[in-house]
Amino acid sequence: MYINDKILVGKSEDKELSILLNMANRHGLITGASGSGKTITLKVMAESFSDAGVPVFLADVKGDLAGTALEGDIETIKKRVDKLGLEGFECKKFPVRFWDLYGENGHPIRATVSSVGPDILSMMLGLSEAQEGNLDIVFEVAKDEGLELINLADLRSTLQYVAENKDKYITKYGNITTQSIGVIQRSLLALEKQGADKFFGEPALDIKDFFSIDSEGHGIINILHAVELFQSPDLYASFLLWLLNTLFATSEEVGDLDKPKMVFFFDEAHLLFNEMPSYRLKRIVQVVKLIRSRGIGLYFISQNPTDVPDEILAQLGNRVQHALRAYTPSEQKIVKAAADAFRTNSKFNTQQAISELGTGEALISFQDEKGAPSIVERATILPPQSYMGAINDMVRMKVINNSDLCGKYDEAVDNESAHEKISKHNEETAAAKAAEEQKKIEEKEAAAKAKEEAKIAKEEEKKAKEAERIRLAEEKQQAAIKKQQEALEAKQKAKMEKRIEKYADRFIGNVAGKAGSKVADKLFKNLFK
Repeated sequence: MYINDKILVGKSEDKELSILLNMANRHGLITGASGSGKTITLKVMAESFSDAGVPVFLADVKGDLAGTALEGDIETIKKRVDKLGLEGFECKKFPVRFWDLYGENGHPIRATVSSVGPDILSMMLGLSEAQEGNLDIVFEVAKDEGLELINLADLRSTLQYVAENKDKYITKYGNITTQSIGVIQRSLLALEKQGADKFFGEPALDIKDFFSIDSEGHGIINILHAVELFQSPDLYASFLLWLLNTLFATSEEVGDLDKPKMVFFFDEAHLLFNEMPSYRLKRIVQVVKLIRSRGIGLYFISQNPTDVPDEILAQLGNRVQHALRAYTPSEQKIVKAAADAFRTNSKFNTQQAISELGTGEALISFQDEKGAPSIVERATILPPQSYMGAINDMVRMKVINNSDLCGKYDEAVDNESAHEKISKHNEETAAAKAAEEQKKIEEKEAAAKAKEEAKIAKEEEKKAKEAERIRLAEEKQQAAIKKQQEALEAKQKAKMEKRIEKYADRFIGNVAGKAGSKVADKLFKNLFK
């Protein structure tokens, strides 16, 4: 209950135990065994902060916090109200917004891959430090080359692009191994099977929507439906850590305020710190320390205080410890550590009291006006004013449809980003390569054609030369034949002339003997002219 500018959480026999609003951003811790009443405490605090005008964020891992949107049933809690003497207590509903990473039971929550960053993404993917180093390089390449990482398709394309061109980047960014890139790609597939592909995209969440106040001045209680999300513990923890980092990065320094700008509850907080490397824990410790001055209160809920690292525990000034069982030496050690965290109350043994607490009871210590932890008190937690339990789909959809954010995040959009740019680049590269290959083919074909034509021309030239040789040979042969014929004819003519001359001499001689040689000779010669 919100009474007299205080968050009334519980009552002991003689005291009201309240969180002072100006100390609410000093963070807090709610611990206890399963079924001891942690969820009721969380709910009572969230309702009271809402009444005080402080927006709240919490994760509903079991589905029973959704009932905050409905009025509670006074009959089920009347005995506790009467026992605690709560004057003015009334059952009522509270202004609620439902959110859902998968977009099915609340407004969708989306973020771009680049805004999540390699650190948180490495947690989601379960990467080693070396693999995270490769992912860092991929993010740097994307940043330097204007490749917007919006969704997982963008990241996959960029991973492939960097792997294929790693020799180009090694000198500037450092060693890139195809083995690490392969592990990241396989881890992305596993993350997609958990439904994380619905988280990465646009329109991205405007974190300022968590800081809303309704028309009557009540803080909106932002409830993340995490029933399905909680089945993937790494994704659940990484998502909450991303929200924490985003709140820190986007909030301005405001110093000490009369009341927080917002209160953030981290349920099942042990999942945030499981096997967390020291370099990452240092970053979270720094955020927890500094976010207080930005007006944001953080409240961690877990079973054991030892689930939260000592560096974080030291920052948690408002504590509620529900029952812990101590049957084994290790459990007794945890109970002792929890007891030692409180200022001793001489009225009871703190360690013994932790084991004896009933459901709905708790040991409480909140910070006083000076910021010092108060002496621990054994108290009964107030009942919630709203309905405690799950709600049906009709009620849920009515709340979602009546929200002023209805429609803002409903439809995912896919603007041009790394995947489209790399695909276009690959298409252009493939087209250029195909054109180059075609050019080579054409040049090869042209060269082959020219070679064939040259061969044919050479053969034609050879044929022409052979024909010329044959012609010349024939002419030479014909000239030789002609010469032989002429020689033969000349020989035959000479022979004939010689024979004629012989016969002429014989004839003349015969005639000369009879008629005189001169007359006969003249006559004979005239006859053969």
